[in-house]
Amino acid sequence: METMVLGRTGLKISRVGFGTIPIQRLSDADAVAVIRRCLELGVTYIDTANAYSTSEGRIGMALEGWKGDVVLSTKTQSRAADGVAAHLAQSLKMMRVDAIDLYQFHNVSTFPDLEKVLAPGGPYDVIRQAIRDGKVKHVGITSHQIDVAKKAVETGRFETIMYPINFIVHEPGEELLALAARHEVGFIAMKPFAGGMIDNATLAIKYLLQVPNVVPIPGFEHISEAEEVIRLAESAQGLTVGESAEIERIRKETSNRFCRRCDYCQPCTAGIAISNVMSYPTMVRRMPPKNVVTGWIADTLEKVSQCTDCGLCEERCPYHLPIREMISENLADYRRRKEQWDASQQS
Repeated sequence: METMVLGRTGLKISRVGFGTIPIQRLSDADAVAVIRRCLELGVTYIDTANAYSTSEGRIGMALEGWKGDVVLSTKTQSRAADGVAAHLAQSLKMMRVDAIDLYQFHNVSTFPDLEKVLAPGGPYDVIRQAIRDGKVKHVGITSHQIDVAKKAVETGRFETIMYPINFIVHEPGEELLALAARHEVGFIAMKPFAGGMIDNATLAIKYLLQVPNVVPIPGFEHISEAEEVIRLAESAQGLTVGESAEIERIRKETSNRFCRRCDYCQPCTAGIAISNVMSYPTMVRRMPPKNVVTGWIADTLEKVSQCTDCGLCEERCPYHLPIREMISENLADYRRRKEQWDASQQS
């Protein structure tokens, strides 16, 4: 497979990486099989996170005895120095490595969060010390909010940025990509399939492969999915006229029901995390069933019941989405799934 250099890190990686959220849904053996097959086919960049439950441990299992090239990336959602240190120690243990190639601050999507990460003696300083100690090689950041992502790049403190980009949600990512290129910041493309909205791998991957200096990290749950995407990466064929037309058709069809997570709808008078609620269908497709009806996802969806129907979110939305209708639909679906889950646990 074609390779690329990830910004100023100097890391040489495969043109397509592997995002490991979906392997949480598998057994240990099946997850290891998917990871090993990706490695065998030339994927050298593997992305995970402390928050992805079993993912890091399964990567560690898959790497046992592996002699080929691999670049490992993981993340922390902690905004406290001691929390970051604990997550780093756990990640090293779970993946059975002495050093992590790229350590990222996960989902830094508000300016207060960015300030916490960069505060003196805080999370960023912990990772800088880890770099000096040889436990981390490079530092990056991920975000879902364009203004915060741009600010993070402009600080000059991060070597990579991970941000959503796909042919449905592409304008903010393209703007950020140009900024990242000027600062020699490597660009990692999350959500290449728009969180499951795009079901045509050929269109999704071909579109991103025409964007220079971007590594997409599709998630694979089955070996066949990995083989399909890797074949596309190896062929290096551009989009045909027909494929470009199909992309435009899908864009028009989905644009009025797809949240870009820009958060311009905020603040919500009822304290609802609107973009997280809007992303609920993506969580259903990617997360284990238990995770969808418990913990922070459950708390986020339950908050929707407090909506006052003021409509301010829709007035602010630059994409004119029917936010109130969509979050109500997601709450109803969540409650149906929770009822089914509770019943299954009692049987």
